[in-house]
Amino acid sequence: MLTSFSIALVLSAALLHAGWNALLRGGADRAQSMLIMNVTVGIAGVAMMAFAGLPSWASTPYVVASGLIHLVYNALLVRMYRSGDLGETYPVARGSSPALIALGGSLLAGEWMNLVGTVGIGLVCAGIFMLAAARGRLHAMNLSAALATGVSIAAYTIVDGLGVRVSGNWISYTGGMFAFFLAVPIWLLARGRRAALAVPLSEVGKAASGGLISLGAYGAIIWAMQANPMGAVSALRETSVVFAALLGAAFLGERLTAWRIAACCIIAAGAAGCVGWRF
Repeated sequence: MLTSFSIALVLSAALLHAGWNALLRGGADRAQSMLIMNVTVGIAGVAMMAFAGLPSWASTPYVVASGLIHLVYNALLVRMYRSGDLGETYPVARGSSPALIALGGSLLAGEWMNLVGTVGIGLVCAGIFMLAAARGRLHAMNLSAALATGVSIAAYTIVDGLGVRVSGNWISYTGGMFAFFLAVPIWLLARGRRAALAVPLSEVGKAASGGLISLGAYGAIIWAMQANPMGAVSALRETSVVFAALLGAAFLGERLTAWRIAACCIIAAGAAGCVGWRF
């Protein structure tokens, strides 16, 4: 069962995750914003390894796999936010991952769900997709990018859940994985594409802040998955869609309707069920 501290930490991570996605969605050039976020996170990852040491050999395959999946995930995020609002695309991406993660945790780590956990994850997924369909545009937007993003979320979460448990040090593991985020800017510089890094100073501050927020948000999740079931942590984390709906309404001019409020209540009920999940 998730402890009170783990619950508070994961919910805080959910808020932070919605926050950096809102910063990315509101950026003037989302590809450039993501690039600055990658640089920020990558440098922070190197600093974490300097402090805690290199990842253990046992966890190295997981570090590499997660780092590569995250690069794909970042590219999909940029693609996704070109086709829909934060309040529409974000719920689809996040809502398609908890069930996949719970399945992966069951098959690969023996984290079999009880009835309460199964119902909880079902409610979370249902409520999230209700948010996505709130304005009747679920079929009009680019579903392929949002669903592919959800698959990538499930993939890196399962990899990190398994990897951190054999790492012996969650800080070095997290730092090693985040250091991979430097791959894209290094590749661009190697090809002489320095113009891609010519970002206005105002956007640099915003994107760098988003990068640090994302590092804190996912670092907390990796810590929580050391001793808690991946499916329960994931489902609780996806309450970030509630925060995303509120942030979209407050800062991006997106409408918060009664339907969305009802969906948020369903997500909250599902998350409460996941909190009580034992394995």
